[in-house]
Amino acid sequence: MNGITDAGENEGGYLLKCCYKRVHLVWMFLMVLFIVVSRAHAQDLEPRAYSNAPVGLNFLLAGYSYSQGGVSVDPAVPLEDANIEAHSMILAYVHTLDLWGMSGNFSLVAPYACASGSAKFAGESRERNICGFGDPRFKLAINVYGAPALSLKEFADYKQDIIVGTSFQITPPAGQYDSTKLLNIGTNRWSFEPEIGLSKSVGHLTMELTAGATFYSDNTDYLEGHTLEIEPVYSIQGHIIYNLKSNIWCSLDGTYYWGGQTAINGVKGDTLQENTRVGATLSLPINRHNSVKLYASSGVSTRTGSNFDTLGVSWQYRWGGGF
Repeated sequence: MNGITDAGENEGGYLLKCCYKRVHLVWMFLMVLFIVVSRAHAQDLEPRAYSNAPVGLNFLLAGYSYSQGGVSVDPAVPLEDANIEAHSMILAYVHTLDLWGMSGNFSLVAPYACASGSAKFAGESRERNICGFGDPRFKLAINVYGAPALSLKEFADYKQDIIVGTSFQITPPAGQYDSTKLLNIGTNRWSFEPEIGLSKSVGHLTMELTAGATFYSDNTDYLEGHTLEIEPVYSIQGHIIYNLKSNIWCSLDGTYYWGGQTAINGVKGDTLQENTRVGATLSLPINRHNSVKLYASSGVSTRTGSNFDTLGVSWQYRWGGGF
């Protein structure tokens, strides 16, 4: 239902029935992995983006990740000869909704990032170290088929088959921005992202496919008064998710996106993007209210744009809805 949450599991029996020793070993495993991946940049690969969850639930999420390579805080701007390290953190809130008898949710994401390194864009070479808040993201999602709005009690008997969902995300220009710099945390323009997704469950496997497009307003104060135009970026994303015992799940993730050609003051550059990324995700529930997610992704092929590696970890706490 929303890639931020892991609420697709049946609530009945969610609480881990394991002894203290097992929980202790899980925590030791998490701490080791946290040391390995304790650097930051949020990735775009989102398994379980369209799943069902009881209405009235609240989710609080905190994440931290690290990216290195041709990474840009603004994914619409393709960088050349980039050697950038980005440490990113997010704080997010999600609330599940009953939308005309269909399950849905509203989410708010507040990102913070630090980036350092050098890159070129449209022939301009820049070096910079910067930290600041990024543009916030507001998203409304609804499952239009196969995932009715259910209470916690009703959800105990729910079994997924096919889910069809859609979402719409708005990103306003509220992040830190300096028009004299090439590398910024904020983008100084609006973006609008409609998406449609399909999820099919077969035994322990869940297969997902989503398609979306991101449309951008112009940045009219790019590099001290120039106008930066960005054509839409189109994406296709797929996931193969395997559900293990004790509500642990893992997934193989992949995405392909293209478009995003830019123009400065009406003059187009050779900046058409066509990129492929693959990744993996592991979700580990700790108890009834808490879970931890680990993820990694890497660029496979890049025509122009963001070719980078990412490692990340996020924590999720859920409450409400009779939970």
